[in-house]
Amino acid sequence: MKIWVDADACPVVVKEILYRAAHRTQTEMTLVANQGLSVPPSPYINTLRVSSGFDVADDEIVLRLAAGDLVITGDIPLAAEVIEKGGQALSPRGELHTTENIKARLNIRDFMDTMRSSGVQTGGPAPLSQTDRQNFANRLDTILTKAKR
Repeated sequence: MKIWVDADACPVVVKEILYRAAHRTQTEMTLVANQGLSVPPSPYINTLRVSSGFDVADDEIVLRLAAGDLVITGDIPLAAEVIEKGGQALSPRGELHTTENIKARLNIRDFMDTMRSSGVQTGGPAPLSQTDRQNFANRLDTILTKAKR
């Protein structure tokens, strides 16, 4: 298993958790972004810079993804593509997207997008809490431990 990170929108604290986990478990990880990234030196951590543009990083992740790989993303449409290709998708809040829940999450996302397009102020997501960070770290650890067996 390899970890792919949709790094443009990934919170710094989540990246730090990922750096430690990749190094500790010796799992190859690639952060994909349309800007330069500074990452700690590690034989397990790579970056891939893509050109700017709508969904360019997402498309590159889907292109390179192998079945069983893990993708870290808060992007619901990307998560759906990852699942369709046989990968796992984990949000920075520790929510594991699955074949059982992704359709409902896509519907909610589309509904909220429609609301915003019609002028309704929906607000953004709540800031990442300590509980979110812990949920992410715990879920990541569970996935990596299972993969190493």
